[in-house]
This record gives sequence, structure tokens and C-alpha cells, in this order.
Amino acid sequence: MSKVYTNLLLERRGHTALVTLDNPPAHTWTLASLNALTQLVADLNADPDVYALVITGGGAKFFSAGADLKVFADGNKDTAFAMAAAFGEAFEALSAFRGVSIAAINGYAMGGGLECALACDIRIAEEHAQMALPEASVGLLPCAGGTQHLPWLVGEGWAKRMILCGERVDAAKALAIGLVEEVVPTGKAAATALALAAKVARQSPSSVTACKTLIQGARSHPLVNSLPDERTLFLGLFDTQDQKEGVQAFLEKRPAEWKNG
Repeated sequence: MSKVYTNLLLERRGHTALVTLDNPPAHTWTLASLNALTQLVADLNADPDVYALVITGGGAKFFSAGADLKVFADGNKDTAFAMAAAFGEAFEALSAFRGVSIAAINGYAMGGGLECALACDIRIAEEHAQMALPEASVGLLPCAGGTQHLPWLVGEGWAKRMILCGERVDAAKALAIGLVEEVVPTGKAAATALALAAKVARQSPSSVTACKTLIQGARSHPLVNSLPDERTLFLGLFDTQDQKEGVQAFLEKRPAEWKNG
């Protein structure tokens, strides 16, 4: 029997895991669904046949509206701590997924919903999508990576407009400022993301993991340290089956058969 993850639907499409947020109507995150996402990513990391992950919202209106504010209505700090910790753990796990993660933003992505997309490697938005980090308008702040990931993608100015001024952006503006990598017609985000994820299967999974480590490390590591790391990880690939298979397949003019090891 397939494993059940609270408010998350998991499908396999070749080497891609398709995760659909399923807590209608707005696919808000709960403590249970955040813990489920953490476990789901761990399970995918342990499956060598999974190379990519696509995450989207069920239906046509919401990717995710983030947390249900009713959870914080009584001002209980213990509850707030538990939710903040779960958000952090879940989206940090998503960011650290060893393969390629793609957010198919099929509608409103607000607060923790947008932070989920920010934790992914690539974002594809449908033309009607709306994105915002409105936490300061209700006396809170983005606590699941939003204040850190957003400025890396769009620069400090636009991050401040969205977080400090509460500015909402549509898909066209999100593309212009670098928040998303592609805008597609309504209803096409998941299919576009799955097609992009299928390209990942042509890449060596071992190489993808090493490259992703280096690219994300550029956020915090100085260049003088990262350049030697490139060479170290390059040499480390010679201990993998994928390196030998990749070179041999190229020389034999055939598709590579990756082992993810």
C-alpha cells in the first residue's frame, strides 16, 4: 500500500515525484502537513530512482495561501513556536532535496505558500498567479525562509517592497523581477514543470546533486572557498558509477543508464 502523507498527494511520473497540495480550498499548511512534507522529502531522498520533484496546488485557484491565521489567533507562543519550527524544517528539507525541485504555481501563493515555492530550485507560474508575503500586515513576519530566499532571487529592493510594503505581484511582474523563471497559460504549470523535470532524467543524478550543492553554497560561501570546492566535488564524481557510465555512453553514442550512485 502507498504511504499516506497528510494533505499531500504523491504520484510518480517516471523519475519525477509529483506532489499536489491537497487541503482545500486554499491548501493552507498545518502542523501535520508540514511534518508530512518533511517526511516525504526524506523518503524521496532515500529513493535512488527519483531525480526530480514537482510541487503544485490542487484545483485552479490556489497554489497555497500559507498558514491558517486562526492558528495564531489566541497569541499562544508555544503554538507559534511549533508552527515556525515545522515550517522551517519542512522548507529547509525541500530546499535541500538532493534532486531538482520545481514549483508549479497554479494560483495564489501567499505567505507560507510563496515560501514553499521559494524553497524550490525553479518556479513556473500560471499567468493568473498572484504572489505575496503579507505577514507584516497582520503583525507577523515570514519565518520559513522568505526574508532570506526572496532577496537572493529578486534583490533587496523588491524584497523590501514585497515584505515591508506588503506589495503583491502578478505573474508578469514576478517574471520581470526574477521571482519566477517562466510564465505559462492557466492550467499549464504542472505539465510544463513535469516536462522540465523530465529533462533532469538525462543528467547524471550524482552530478546534479554536486552542482546543486555548489550553486546554493554560493549564497553563503565566499568565492575563494567555493572554487576549490568545485574541484573537490569534480574529483569525487570519479568515485561514482554515474561518471563512468556517462562518459562511456557518450563515447558509444547511446543514452546513459544512470544508477544514482
